[in-house]
Amino acid sequence: MRSLVTGGAGFIGSHLTEHLLGLGHEVVVLDDLSTGSVHNLAAVAAEPRFRLVRGSVCDEDAVRDAMAGVHDVYHLAAAVGVFTIMARTLDSLRTNLHGTEVVLDVALEHQVPVLLTSTSEVYGKNTTAGLREDDDRIVGSPLTDRWSYAEAKALDETLAHLYHRELGLPTVIVRLFNTVGPRQTGRYGMVIPRFVDQALAGLPLTVFGTGRQARCFCHVLDVVPALVALVADPGAYGQAYNLGNAEQVTIERLAHKVIAATGSTSGIVTVPYEQAYGPGYEDMQRRVPDCTRAHDRAGFHPTRSLDEIIAAVVAERRTPRPVGIATTVAG
Repeated sequence: MRSLVTGGAGFIGSHLTEHLLGLGHEVVVLDDLSTGSVHNLAAVAAEPRFRLVRGSVCDEDAVRDAMAGVHDVYHLAAAVGVFTIMARTLDSLRTNLHGTEVVLDVALEHQVPVLLTSTSEVYGKNTTAGLREDDDRIVGSPLTDRWSYAEAKALDETLAHLYHRELGLPTVIVRLFNTVGPRQTGRYGMVIPRFVDQALAGLPLTVFGTGRQARCFCHVLDVVPALVALVADPGAYGQAYNLGNAEQVTIERLAHKVIAATGSTSGIVTVPYEQAYGPGYEDMQRRVPDCTRAHDRAGFHPTRSLDEIIAAVVAERRTPRPVGIATTVAG
């Protein structure tokens, strides 16, 4: 079986690629390397069942070439991270909307199942403890850049749903709740790798906002098998599934955990949202998933704790990075 992973040179995509190869699949990765890195795929560079194509999901020819002969598609490619969205809002919106439409159109030509990775951001300001897939979205003004990512991913979901319902394309949607682990970078705003990097460098850990906002974090190795199980299950098509861990932690408490795990002498400083992200930034106090649907359909059950996640990120940051690999340029 041959699988296409868009955004496969990214953090989650590279772990998914390794997992698929371990299952005996051939894997084609399509990535423009705007946020992903060839270093993430160094462990599979010599694998004859693996091919990396450098190209954008917004390029229909590149997508069509990468999708030739595949049996399923994992669409992970997107503009991600708060820093990215706030700094390049319009480009991010175009990538997330047009890229998904291109992938769905080409998949429709081949009639291959598509798994769309969405995000807990679609729930917006809904602070219900145990968000379910049919819960209401509560988002801010469309004129506030902060919510453009949530809006784009929600529209991506609508597209995937309608391609399934009206055009018969097998699609499944997953909403990821702060997937974390080795290879994730803090460069685009992801909090755990950013805290770990600061702690290891002896710098103050910068907590944005009050630090009392609560989040849940799930290890990437708990998430990846569920992606494969869902795209392989026709009974999952046409539905959305939360994937995350319900273990809550405040960001301030998370900073203390990182300092303890690294043995750092770093302190903690709070930075107002406006200073970190610019004027008009809005946040939510809590976002906790209910993953019953994914458990019932795919047996999803996170086994790795937050302390294990932090330890894995710390261990990776203390290990030298591997060398890069060659790419094929689409077109």
